[in-house]
Amino acid sequence: SAASDVYKRQMLVNMRDLLADARVGGYAVGSFSVANMEMVLGVLQAAEELRAPVILQIAEVRLRQSPLELIGPLMVAAARQASVPVAVHFDHGKTEQKIGQALELGFTSVMFDGSHLPLDENIAETCRIIEMARPYGAAVEAEIGCVGGSEDGSEEIAMHCTDPADAVRFEQETGVDALAIAIGNAHGNYKATPKLRFDILAQVAENTHTPLVLHGGTGISPEDFRRCAQTGIQKINIATATFDSVEQTVRGAYDAGAIGGYYDLQGAEVQGAYKNAHRHILIFGTDGKA
Repeated sequence: SAASDVYKRQMLVNMRDLLADARVGGYAVGSFSVANMEMVLGVLQAAEELRAPVILQIAEVRLRQSPLELIGPLMVAAARQASVPVAVHFDHGKTEQKIGQALELGFTSVMFDGSHLPLDENIAETCRIIEMARPYGAAVEAEIGCVGGSEDGSEEIAMHCTDPADAVRFEQETGVDALAIAIGNAHGNYKATPKLRFDILAQVAENTHTPLVLHGGTGISPEDFRRCAQTGIQKINIATATFDSVEQTVRGAYDAGAIGGYYDLQGAEVQGAYKNAHRHILIFGTDGKA
């Protein structure tokens, strides 16, 4: 029936389920930052073509350019219409107000970023957000240790690797659904090739059961990405690479004289997001896993 066809298309899923499957399958799910409709369309085009589960995300620091009350419903609607499983994630949530708004809008996971807080405070605040998310059935991600750089490139935050003992305590006291750890990764474009601490990753993965998250994915080599996915990372965030790919594709189209009007510009934006997502989905091993 038409109703069951519509139901089948409702592919907005919980991040918890995507990460549980990734853990069993030994791959990582790409979590792609988006800023407008064109980027959403590009990411989902790649995901559907490769039959890959994906996560659409936006960080709180980006809401000045893309207001949550506008971009949020768009992301949720796009996920519902997709033919592959899509989770919608609020990344680097700093304020209860915005995290609450994302939950109200139907985001299936939220991140509370308390990495700048002392561990006790980070644990207490994360527990508050978990309570807040519970009525919505939404998953919660947290971060310990300090991933270098900053989400919008405005700060040069020093890197501080996660202490594996802290990760064990954090898991026990919060029961969080996903945990972002710092292993030498940084937000933004790397100034030199990152040297990831696979020893720390292996220790955390061995001593915890929580799906682990890698932030600052732009510029990490395909080999290191695959090694992360095989060593316990189940979610990899890609933000800067998406924005860079869109900008470069648009610039290239103008240089080639391929932009004859607004809709050519729009098409180039979609293409930029598509190319970037397509490349990372193949590296992460999520193709064919929908």
